[in-house]
Amino acid sequence: MIANPMLQVLVPLVDDLSRELPDSERYRRLLEAMRALLPCDAVALLRLDGDWLLPLAVNGLSRDTLGRRFKIDEHPRFGLLLAAGGPLRIAADSPLPDPYDGLVEGFHGQLEVHDCVGCPVQVGEQLWGLLTLDALASERLSQVDLPDLQAFASLAAATVSVVQRIEGLALRAEDERRRADIFRTLMDEKSAPPALIGQSTAHLRLLEEIAIAGNSALTVLLTGETGVGKELVAQALHAASPRAARPLISLNCAALPETLVESELFGHVRGAFSGAVADRRGKFELADGGTLFLDEVGELPLAVQAKLLRVLQGGQLQRLGSDREHKVDVRVIAATNRDLAAEVRDGRFRADFYHRLSVYPLLVPPLRERGQDVLLLAGNFLEQNRSRLGLGSLRLDASARAALLAHDWPGNVRELEHLVSRSALKALAGQSSRPRIVSLGARHFDFSLVPESGEGAFPAAATDSLADSTGAPVDLRTSTEAHQRQCIQASLERHGHNWASAARELGLHRANLVRLARRLGLTGQRPAG
Repeated sequence: MIANPMLQVLVPLVDDLSRELPDSERYRRLLEAMRALLPCDAVALLRLDGDWLLPLAVNGLSRDTLGRRFKIDEHPRFGLLLAAGGPLRIAADSPLPDPYDGLVEGFHGQLEVHDCVGCPVQVGEQLWGLLTLDALASERLSQVDLPDLQAFASLAAATVSVVQRIEGLALRAEDERRRADIFRTLMDEKSAPPALIGQSTAHLRLLEEIAIAGNSALTVLLTGETGVGKELVAQALHAASPRAARPLISLNCAALPETLVESELFGHVRGAFSGAVADRRGKFELADGGTLFLDEVGELPLAVQAKLLRVLQGGQLQRLGSDREHKVDVRVIAATNRDLAAEVRDGRFRADFYHRLSVYPLLVPPLRERGQDVLLLAGNFLEQNRSRLGLGSLRLDASARAALLAHDWPGNVRELEHLVSRSALKALAGQSSRPRIVSLGARHFDFSLVPESGEGAFPAAATDSLADSTGAPVDLRTSTEAHQRQCIQASLERHGHNWASAARELGLHRANLVRLARRLGLTGQRPAG
């Protein structure tokens, strides 16, 4: 019988190293054992990634902590612990702010952490990350035996090594090995935020698809609602490809007047049109050897689609105003929030171009299908705003977490990002003096604002009613287009049919307004102004 409490905890964890367990379960058991043995309110395992520390597992901290990315030079306690070389207890009266202030669960009055112990985790000869223990009560961690913490850090290193070894044994072919490496990169995201953050089944499935499609030259068509993060997915696809060291060039097809789209894509020669004072390379030539991301590809005019088809099929293009052909090697990733198959049926999109784009269709899931990923993403945005506003801590209270989980997120991740930024400002403005810890509650959220859409922001009434004048049900798209038509007509009348003024009022580029009006059947009104 084992009498030593430390051994009673460590022996089962050592036994776990030889068992088949999910990675998350290994880390969960490790942190659970630490809290059971060591007097603390929260523990965390963080992985070092360049200048950042990324929470891999937490116990006693709010779930949004897993979505945060801690920049080391903004959190000096982390810097001290990483440089310590062994277990270190930071003095209880240290003036350095604790990164976990306001994040310890189950406490509503006392939010600041007053005691902190940590230990670097070494995997082989490499500094891998940190184990941290925090307590709200001052001097509570004085009872922690630092060699015990070192034992847990060593066990954490062994757990990481086992995880890495199992992952290596599970791989067989070279492409599988590369795909797994890509997947881990996408999960860990070594760059600064924004990142592909999430743990839901839908999100992990997306990462698997990115790892598969990324390591190919196939054209990818990203579909999904506005605000789901299609541009981030395009960046991840490029990073996962053999072209990662070459340029990623982006073009928002909806942001250009129709007269300039061809020049932007293919370039032009001097004198091709008024204002063309010199030869200019287009996006395809700039992306040669790399990737071209065509955002809002559904907005391209039919004539340009035909010319793009030729480039996609053979890599041949001609600059505007030139007879000379240029050969390019470009991988195309396109994105749209439209149903392009329906657009093809309605004659607004070329069928051959659609099929050439959708060699590998990839649907980016909406936020409402990602469960508690909303809290991880909120944590990421909270940390960004904490840094931007110069706060010690920016946190969610219980009512805020419940409100975020209950919301339907029609504007998806973009809506969440803007909501967190607005709410942080509102919460800060409501303070009589500048606090170190700011808590966001449900009262700070304003879900009534219309999220951005691919066509611009229209009044909320666009989706208030889904019935026609007879009371018969009308689908969402028909209702929305009818309201858009009404808004455009009303704005044109207010501005004497001056399209430029109407476009400014509606928050659109004039060319995009004209294109939208044409798609909505408002072709009888001649653009002017």
